[in-house]
Amino acid sequence: MSEPNKKFVIFAHGATYDKLHQVGTLGLTAAALGREVHVILMFWAIKKLALGKLDTVDFPPEYDEHSEEVTRLLKEKQIPTITQMFDDARQVGTFRLVACSAGLEYMGVDHNKLTALVDEVLGLPAILRTTFDAETSLFI
Repeated sequence: MSEPNKKFVIFAHGATYDKLHQVGTLGLTAAALGREVHVILMFWAIKKLALGKLDTVDFPPEYDEHSEEVTRLLKEKQIPTITQMFDDARQVGTFRLVACSAGLEYMGVDHNKLTALVDEVLGLPAILRTTFDAETSLFI
């Protein structure tokens, strides 16, 4: 049974596929369990979204020798893409994608371009006020 109004917050800073995949799976699962999910995009996650490359499979260089195999397995097993997981999370529960306004500046991202891709663009003070009462907060 779900417990209403329990916030589950993920601060998404990294943007390699493995990190964003975890953001997607954790966000989708938490939304399905009745949590109010807030994914806060920062730095590289903002840049990757703005470039339209959220679903591009890339891994950190230290995993190069396994990247091809993992990419193949993701396709073979028909693992949903990150954008599919975000869409599914919106279908099963409360899921909000928020971009940090300072991150847009640091990453050279046009505010107008990104507002169409997220639920909201907020400054860090507003983000923190929104997330202070979270039951769970993760930094990925």
